[in-house]
Amino acid sequence: MKITVNGEEREVKEGITISQLVKELGIKAPNYAVAVGMEVIPKSEYDSYTLKEGDKVEIVTFVGGG
Repeated sequence: MKITVNGEEREVKEGITISQLVKELGIKAPNYAVAVGMEVIPKSEYDSYTLKEGDKVEIVTFVGGG
């Protein structure tokens, strides 16, 4: 199925969860946020939230510094 991740169209397996997508993308940052459409998804739902055909996903990582 096709979804859009950070503006880039991707082909992913049917029934993929946010956690599986993040792992597939190789995101290692300890702190990141995920929005699907215009809704920020709580971290507690990453393992159970199943993405659907056409979803627009934004993944933002946080960088500390000072």
